[in-house]
Amino acid sequence: MRPMETMPSAGMAEVRIVAASPEAARRVAEVLRHCFPAAEQRSYPAGHDGGTRLHITVDTTHTPEPDAAVPPWLVTGKSATRGRPHPDEV
Repeated sequence: MRPMETMPSAGMAEVRIVAASPEAARRVAEVLRHCFPAAEQRSYPAGHDGGTRLHITVDTTHTPEPDAAVPPWLVTGKSATRGRPHPDEV
């Protein structure tokens, strides 16, 4: 069972990125910062294979303006995965 987590305040989202390298995690965080105002990221080791876990808080009340660099599913809020959960999600 997971410990109780504190929910972010209204309009804020906590994003956790797990990647094989710190550079890959930073690239994903850069894309998020391009779309939403964000707090300072925090990174931690992930597992024994040198992976990185990066946490960032984004402000979802300021949505991105539609432009060619933003995928349409991000602007509309509709998932590109069609609701399929990841294997490790409960």
